[in-house]
Amino acid sequence: MPKTAVKKSPAKASASADLPLSFDTLCIQGGYDPKFGEPRILPIIQSTTYKYDDIDHVNRIMTLQAFGHKYSRTSNPTVAGFEGRLNLLEGGAATVATASGQAANVLAISNIVKAGDHVLAATQLYGGTFTLLNSTLKKFGVNTTFFDADAPTRDIEKLVRPETRLIFGETIGNPGLSILDFDKLSGIAKKHGIPFVVDNSLATAWLCQPFLHGANIVTYSATKYIDGHATSIGGAVIDGGNFDWTNGKFPDFTTPDPTYNGVVYAEKFPQSPFLIKARAQFLRDFGGCLSPMNAFLFNLGLETLHLRMPRHGENALALARFLAKHPKVAWLNYPGIDATGKKRIAKYFRHNNGSGILTFGVKGGMDAVRRFVKKLKVAALVVHVADARTGVLHPASSTHAQMNPEQLKAAGISLDTIRVTVGLEDVGDLIHDFDQALA
Repeated sequence: MPKTAVKKSPAKASASADLPLSFDTLCIQGGYDPKFGEPRILPIIQSTTYKYDDIDHVNRIMTLQAFGHKYSRTSNPTVAGFEGRLNLLEGGAATVATASGQAANVLAISNIVKAGDHVLAATQLYGGTFTLLNSTLKKFGVNTTFFDADAPTRDIEKLVRPETRLIFGETIGNPGLSILDFDKLSGIAKKHGIPFVVDNSLATAWLCQPFLHGANIVTYSATKYIDGHATSIGGAVIDGGNFDWTNGKFPDFTTPDPTYNGVVYAEKFPQSPFLIKARAQFLRDFGGCLSPMNAFLFNLGLETLHLRMPRHGENALALARFLAKHPKVAWLNYPGIDATGKKRIAKYFRHNNGSGILTFGVKGGMDAVRRFVKKLKVAALVVHVADARTGVLHPASSTHAQMNPEQLKAAGISLDTIRVTVGLEDVGDLIHDFDQALA
């Protein structure tokens, strides 16, 4: 099958752009190319419906012989503008936006597996993703084996079965905060002819572009740093265009799809069969589409991504250094001060920045944890992560409450773990707030 070269920044913002553009400029102008007299800002096209004059043209769109917006469940102009910009920033072959980050993971995984298949997933995962893999997909005949992402290659490779169809991990585990060893996991995936799927939500393309390190599919909760302001829920799936779906393990890509007059995705769309199939089949059938309004807000969020991410990381590092020395703090975890984390930041990240999430434990057990959270004044207790305002969460009783003690330990969560999503406030105010609350 012909391979699509993965586009890397600097890239062109549009077909009409003459100059290669930097990542920062693509954040602001990528993916939308207004013509003469058109809005400079990507408009909100709040419409479910699109008008055509030719029956044959509509038929070509409905049978994947031509592309166009037919119904906003599968595509919309505003959503397409957001998809185009994110695709440029990631260096992907194609992108589809979804109603949430969880919908993105469901779309990416279900587009690959079927009943009887097997998934390998890192234990250091967001609780909702763990439940999806450990419980929900099992009801559909898809089993998952979890592994410690920092285990030796030979130990992880022993878990690969003949029916294994993908390896899944998060660039920065939530809330364990371990950074993936991309070389190790992509090497295992390549050796066994299966795709390497990576959730890049907590790093974003500003910090890490997983396709440069062997990933084949990238997923996002755009609700996090892409939005950046806790206003909108959405997600995205990005195809790297760098996996051979014709290797014999994925017949859905090489056999006719009867729901589209027998189209064979790997033959008809060699540059991105994965993404075309995901949009044509599973976005159509599952209906987890992104709304135009949220796409508009995510597009605005991307315009400042390159400005916000440095501040998140700087604030998190300063707060982590303060907490690491505080007498009331039992332990602290932040990639920017951990030896392994710093090594992987230098190897895989585009900037020397550990992102904006840290975890720590308060001395004194759960009573101390409860008192600390109640006394915070600038930071707030929220079931959210990665926006402009600083928030804290107790994962063991909330996002990961469904896990048993062994599963919590494997995910890097103890009963005293407090996750901090460090915002854009003045770091001196944050340090003072945490100090008075700990006191």
